[in-house]
Amino acid sequence: MITKSLPNVFTLGNLFLGMLAIIFAFDGKYSMSAIMVIVAMLLDGLDGRVARALNAQSEFGKELDSLSDIISFGVAPALLMYSIAFSGIHPGIAWAVTAIFPMCGALRLARFNVQKGIPGYFIGLPIPAAGGVIATLSLFHKNITAPYFICGILLVSYLMVSSVRYPNFKKIGLPKKGVALAPLVVLIAVVVAVFFPEELSKMIFVPLVIYAAYGLKQNFDRLLGRSKQADEDEAEEAYHNR
Repeated sequence: MITKSLPNVFTLGNLFLGMLAIIFAFDGKYSMSAIMVIVAMLLDGLDGRVARALNAQSEFGKELDSLSDIISFGVAPALLMYSIAFSGIHPGIAWAVTAIFPMCGALRLARFNVQKGIPGYFIGLPIPAAGGVIATLSLFHKNITAPYFICGILLVSYLMVSSVRYPNFKKIGLPKKGVALAPLVVLIAVVVAVFFPEELSKMIFVPLVIYAAYGLKQNFDRLLGRSKQADEDEAEEAYHNR
């Protein structure tokens, strides 16, 4: 029974860190808030792998994961961005942009739960990656002004609800022996994060942005390919109609 509940413990840990991220954001501890989102991403990646390794997947676990994700990767990053970067803009704009992000995240999760996906891919940017981008992006508030943050959060929100394909690394399995090491990995990650919150968050920002941009590039290339194919078909049709 305890073994079957272990994946849900990781999921609840994800939710707990999401709540800590919100509290730290309100307390002005922005680096710690961002790192809580990053560590929550680690737990989110582990819960599914642990469930598969232990053959403990369930609909309950799936729904609990989605509810936790909307807090940790939807609400928490949006409130962090609001607290750190939107204080100098019109309140109405700040409220609207802040609300749009978790709303798109909720739509993304609902679609994921009810629609059959493409093997090996996510449809739309996964909310953990989106939340990680926004949480770490907010730490650059000394170098970036609010309008750029607004454009960034709206773009990431769009990518979540788009039909852009993103590689699914969650299907990479975890050996059954590795389950015992998972809590140790999380503990080490938390210790490193506590001592180097801002440096680690900014370092993780780079691969997250690359992942988000990769899907966008793939979609652009696919649209470009369709455009070229349409031009070739049109030229061929014109040739036969001469």
